Amino acid sequence: HVQLVESGGGSVQAGGSLTLSCAVSGYYHSTYCIGWFRQAPGKEREGVATIDASGATRYADSVKGRFTISKDSTKNIAFLQMNNLKLEDTAPYYCAVEGTGAYCPPGALYFGHWDKGTQVTVS
Repeated sequence: HVQLVESGGGSVQAGGSLTLSCAVSGYYHSTYCIGWFRQAPGKEREGVATIDASGATRYADSVKGRFTISKDSTKNIAFLQMNNLKLEDTAPYYCAVEGTGAYCPPGALYFGHWDKGTQVTVS
C-alpha cells in the first residue's frame, strides 16, 4: 500500500528556514504529482506547492519566492525548502501524492494519498 513518510518539521524563529522531506513508497505508478498542503487552526487546507513528473512547479502566492519544492525521482523523495519563514506559516504540513504525474490536480480534494503531517511552528 502507499506510504508517505514526512520529516523535517519543527520550531523556528521568524526569518529562519526549515526543509521538509517526504518519502514515497508503494505507489502504483512510477511517476506522480506530489504536493504539500497546510491547515492552520480554523482554516481550510491550503495548497502550498506541487511538482509534477516533468518538474513543473506551482506555489501558493503566499509562499512564492520563499519556498521551493523539488524532488529526487530516483529515490522517490520530495523536498520543501522553506526560507524566510513567517508567523503565518505556522501550521501542520502534509505531503500528498496523486495521479501519474502528467499534471497536478488543482486542489487538496483531488489528492488521495496523504501522510499524517508534521508541525511547523514559527515564533
